[in-house]
Amino acid sequence: MKTIPKEFSRFDAANYLKSEEDMRLYLEACFAEDPGDGSLIRAALSDIARANSMTQLSHDTGLTREGLYKALSRDGNPEFSTILKVTRALGMKLTVTHA
Repeated sequence: MKTIPKEFSRFDAANYLKSEEDMRLYLEACFAEDPGDGSLIRAALSDIARANSMTQLSHDTGLTREGLYKALSRDGNPEFSTILKVTRALGMKLTVTHA
């Protein structure tokens, strides 16, 4: 019997972030599960940015598209001011609550 090779595509969370609530819940989950180095938060912001429009986000933040891609990449290490600019441009705000 001949086996047919399976084809897999790379999972991209950005394809599933259709609403503001999807994005909010995803970012909240990444905050909750982040190992403490910000990697999940940065990745979530990258996914959310790509789900919207990186070009529009660039315009809204005043940062270049290339700068955004670099800051939010796997190897990126964005400054906190960049995180604030991105979240505000996405219509989100960071809040603090007691755990």
